[in-house]
Amino acid sequence: MKKKGVVILCAAVAAAAAVGLLCWRFLGNRNGGKGDNVVYVNTVEKLMSLGSGNGMMNRFAGVVESQETWSVQQNQEKTVKEILVSVGQEVTAGTPLFTYDTEKFQSDLSQAQLDLERINNEISSMNSAIADLEKEKKKADANSQATYTLQIQEQQLQVRQKEFDAQSKQLEIDKLIENINNATVTSEIDGVVKSINNDNSAVSYGNGDNSFMTIMKTGDLRIKGTINEQNMGSLIEGSQVIVHSRVNDEATWKGTVTKIDRENTVNNQNNMYYGGSSDASANSSSYPFYVDLETSEGLMMGQHVYLEMDYGQSEVKEKEGVWLDSYLIDMTGEEPFVWADNGKGRLEKRKVTLGDMDEVLGQYEITEGLAKEDAITWPEEGLEEGMETTISKDGMMGQSNPEPADGEDTDGGATDDGAVIGGEDGTSGGEVIGGEDGMSGGDDMPAEGGAAAGDGGDEQPGSGEMEDAK
Repeated sequence: MKKKGVVILCAAVAAAAAVGLLCWRFLGNRNGGKGDNVVYVNTVEKLMSLGSGNGMMNRFAGVVESQETWSVQQNQEKTVKEILVSVGQEVTAGTPLFTYDTEKFQSDLSQAQLDLERINNEISSMNSAIADLEKEKKKADANSQATYTLQIQEQQLQVRQKEFDAQSKQLEIDKLIENINNATVTSEIDGVVKSINNDNSAVSYGNGDNSFMTIMKTGDLRIKGTINEQNMGSLIEGSQVIVHSRVNDEATWKGTVTKIDRENTVNNQNNMYYGGSSDASANSSSYPFYVDLETSEGLMMGQHVYLEMDYGQSEVKEKEGVWLDSYLIDMTGEEPFVWADNGKGRLEKRKVTLGDMDEVLGQYEITEGLAKEDAITWPEEGLEEGMETTISKDGMMGQSNPEPADGEDTDGGATDDGAVIGGEDGTSGGEVIGGEDGMSGGDDMPAEGGAAAGDGGDEQPGSGEMEDAK
């Protein structure tokens, strides 16, 4: 099983690399300019981390929430007078949450009680009138008996109608008394206030619903993630995933995708994905998915995390020395070499000596010629020694402005500005977690002109970044 997982991991990395090459060839520089051509390089150490949770794997934004959420709906016939709790506050069963305004109920109750008293008085008067008619009927002659009988029946019918009115009014009074007595709404569960939606102004953490108030139950936790429609196919129910802490690289949890909610979209104004245009993203929707955890020890309610598919990468032991994927090594000549930065910002051919080969992962050991701190790019047409190089901040590799191949039409098209092989925070595609620290501010908007992502604040991937999976 472990070997199978490693093979799947290898295939996933290779596929992602292929997608990177396609993006390098076809997406290009959105500015379409013909400025200076520089070569983006990445350190060997970073390239060796691809597929180990720090590289090319899709990562999705997520937040820790309770397995059970209790929603409180506001009675639309009532007005909330006071909210007694705040978002993030812990509550127990019976804790007062908010109160309704009872002033109108008190006024309506007084009026209803007066109405009931009036109805009862009318019934009493009608019954007295019936009694008088009964007495007069006994004294009347035979010709008048029928008239008295008709009058008595009419009065009795009116009495029954008034008695019905009295019953209805009593029910109204009982309801008003109930509303007054139950003006304070209390929590039914132990938990944490997740969201409050007062006067159409929602205050919450996580993605809540339209309920007036939601309470997350204390106890078992789960992860609520977000996936974009553009890469929906990269995740299926039943998939094994790895959950990463955003503040501690060593803290991980494992879980299973139990549900992808395709019926409810997540409100997100910035659904940009790598390689996507603003027009395409404006019409793009995101959907929630849920992950059950093997254990939630160490997680906190409301904690933000990110997730990636579990291909067994956590079981792959870190190799000693320098190992490179075969596609990064040019073996077309007599001796293998790589395109490397010479330490002075210029490109050079660097001869390397190959050692063992890992046939499962498609990697070669580099025994001489390259160290982990060296920076390289992948081999491609148009590279020449002496070209200017720059260390990529967002995972781009290759030329920023290559010369078009013979016969290649560049009119109206975009020129290339490199291809993403894994962000510095290890994200690429999906609900992207931008930034060098792996954190997401939720604004995954491409920057103009291929600006690097991860400047510590605005998570804005460069235009050279790719859509990892549509």
